[in-house]
Amino acid sequence: MTLVVPPSASGPAADEPTGPADEVRPSDLPGTLRATAPGDEAVSAAVGRLSGEFSGRVGRRMLVRVVRDCRRELGGSPVGAMPELVERLARYRLDRHIG
Repeated sequence: MTLVVPPSASGPAADEPTGPADEVRPSDLPGTLRATAPGDEAVSAAVGRLSGEFSGRVGRRMLVRVVRDCRRELGGSPVGAMPELVERLARYRLDRHIG
């Protein structure tokens, strides 16, 4: 089964980081993924770990976009499992993108 998530109503800029390329701030996260939402730390943690692994192979903006998309799609998952689930799904998608 494939989960299809419609684009954010906030416009195309929601997928692009607004701060420096090395920083993912809660204010950069689209709509429902603000700092008060459970699991936001999953995005920052996954971006941090995957940055080193995919450095030089995937651009920073692409990596952040993939991680955010994965977090959004996994929104109904248990909060405690969110960091691992986000990172695994993002790693899989990034590997497919460069492979």
